Amino acid sequence: MTLRNTGRSWGTISKALHWIIVLLIINQWAIAEHAEGLKLSEKIPALNLHKSFGILILALAIIRLVWRWMNPVPELATQAKPWERALAHLSHVLLYGLIFALPLTGWMMSSAKNTPVSWFKLFQLPDLVAPDKALGQLLLHWHHGLFDALVIVAAFHIAGALKHAIIDRNEVLKRMLPFTKVPEKRHD
Repeated sequence: MTLRNTGRSWGTISKALHWIIVLLIINQWAIAEHAEGLKLSEKIPALNLHKSFGILILALAIIRLVWRWMNPVPELATQAKPWERALAHLSHVLLYGLIFALPLTGWMMSSAKNTPVSWFKLFQLPDLVAPDKALGQLLLHWHHGLFDALVIVAAFHIAGALKHAIIDRNEVLKRMLPFTKVPEKRHD
């Protein structure tokens, strides 16, 4: 396995960032769902943890995007149709946009609701907007709507990966799975 991406496969760092962010997003959903039924004294610590993980996702997404710019993006399957290439590109753009938008709207919502955002109680982040109750409610709705959009786009992304693995029988999914290696093309 190689740390860097190649023309055929994602490298270990890209794979690790991808799957860590996926697991953290699932974790975020679980924390938010769990917090809904809690009384206020228990809900606040749960939401503070949710905010900390959100900031961690934002930081990892920045690192992932920088890493992507510094490394070649593996080629799409040669037999991919133009519409498949366009959908793959669109899904990646939407996923990146949503992964950035969710923590930012959460951070802005907390700022608007005048509730601080700290990172695992190590340090407090600055407010992004001035306190504004109406804006806080609007951002809460946006945050929930963006999560719903993320679930939909992720479902299409997963469906596309499974199509490549099951129907097309190519290596598109395999090259993003952890602990797998896709051999480079031979030039005979």
